[in-house]
Amino acid sequence: MRLRAFLTLAVPLACAALFVRLGVWQLARLKEKRAFNAILAQRLGEAATAVTALPGDTALGHYRRVTASGTLLYDREVVYAGRSHEGSPGVDLLTPMRIAGRDTVVMVNRGWAYSPDAATIDNLHWKEKDSAQVAGYAETFAGLERGSSPNTLRRVHALDRAAIQSLVGLPVAPHVLVQTSDSATHADSIPVRLNIPTLDEGPHQSYAIQWFSFALVAVVGGVALSRRSR
Repeated sequence: MRLRAFLTLAVPLACAALFVRLGVWQLARLKEKRAFNAILAQRLGEAATAVTALPGDTALGHYRRVTASGTLLYDREVVYAGRSHEGSPGVDLLTPMRIAGRDTVVMVNRGWAYSPDAATIDNLHWKEKDSAQVAGYAETFAGLERGSSPNTLRRVHALDRAAIQSLVGLPVAPHVLVQTSDSATHADSIPVRLNIPTLDEGPHQSYAIQWFSFALVAVVGGVALSRRSR
């Protein structure tokens, strides 16, 4: 009887301790998210700079507003598969831009295009002007750097710089320019431009409250059950 009474109290208390730990973890995530939002707000609030003027450290250039002017090389375009928009499957179009006086090309994420299998599209349908002036923000590669042998699909499933460079066949700059500027008339042949990252805190605070509530329920229920067992 004593063992049963002990277990009826120990098990809920152990669960409560776990729930508290999860709640504290969510508060830590919330703190990280707020710190990230502060950096994001600062960088997005600064004046746009040329993508070629970004610092060599990609972490310092991430999310900064940038512009670029050059020639888009549609014949070397890469499909970023497995992307979605408002619940619909599709791909992002990564088009290299040649900038005068630069040895490397800048990959421009021109936006999202619908694809039933989230992998295959008719690239010619999404071709825009060869010469372009684009504006947006700087994105970093995933850092996988595992490389990839060229293939006829010209498709990647991650922002792997080595794999993309292998498919493009030219040196690729360390930043991706995510194009947010749109055309005056949004024709069907214009990809859906990606939005600037939003400054939200996510669900971490509500999740923390839920975990602390679960802990309280476990403690109160455990004590009540233990008393009843006695």
